[in-house]
Amino acid sequence: MELERVGEFRIGGELPIRRLGFGAMRLTGPGVWGPPNDLHAAQYVLRRVVELGINFIDTADVYGPGDNERLIRDTLAPYPERLVIGTKGGVVRSGPATAQNPGMGSDNSEAHLRRAVEGSLRDLGVERIDLYQLHRVDPAVPIEETMGVLARLRDEGKIRHIGLSEVGIDEIERARSEVEIATVQNLYNLSQRKRDDVVDYCGRHGIGFIPFYPLKIGDLAESEEVKLLAARENVTPALIGLAWLFHRSPVIIPIPGTSSLKHLEENAEACRVTLSAQDMAMLDKLSTA
Repeated sequence: MELERVGEFRIGGELPIRRLGFGAMRLTGPGVWGPPNDLHAAQYVLRRVVELGINFIDTADVYGPGDNERLIRDTLAPYPERLVIGTKGGVVRSGPATAQNPGMGSDNSEAHLRRAVEGSLRDLGVERIDLYQLHRVDPAVPIEETMGVLARLRDEGKIRHIGLSEVGIDEIERARSEVEIATVQNLYNLSQRKRDDVVDYCGRHGIGFIPFYPLKIGDLAESEEVKLLAARENVTPALIGLAWLFHRSPVIIPIPGTSSLKHLEENAEACRVTLSAQDMAMLDKLSTA
């Protein structure tokens, strides 16, 4: 199996997942609002995710809102034994997302987070959430207070592991002063490396790093060097970017999302790509130029 080549990561040191996950956000309506236009096609993609051996699915309560979690439940429950589902909370939506208006705001109040967790438990059809990630830090609420709320929800048996999203090292350390942090989910890919320091921090501390938009390598897809590597490995340039993530750090768990069965199966092909130290040095040089 191709996925076995990139190995596993243990969330919180004990919950094993393969290092290629699936981001389910695209299995919603336009603007990440409402159910998917083609329900049966979305369900087929989710079933194929499991068939391919991918055992980590990332979602959030605001994808829909709620529709994405319910789609996963209605398609895959009762869940396979090794399937791990991570969801997120702490954000509110006012309507479909657009380039001008993402339609999102943060709410890390205890009342909201408790409602959000209960909603995700219901919509996913689970008794405990494997991984619950704070979707965005609310500037109106100290992160230490927010982590205290999530720690209590964990102690109540509603959350197994706690993660963060779109944070820097200072916020991670403040969060870790209150509770164990299992994962960090940030924007990161071959062409967008602002969070290099966070990747290295996570590697030192055994924290899983989940890069979203892992395939968006921008103009690097047109570079001759990346094209030559892609031709050598018989994959698309974007998959060279995905393979780079696997080689970048053993704590990285990419979650490429798609509503296309063809693209899903192509993404799994990145697991077989072998990049030498020379290849990695060349890609590093390209991406930091």
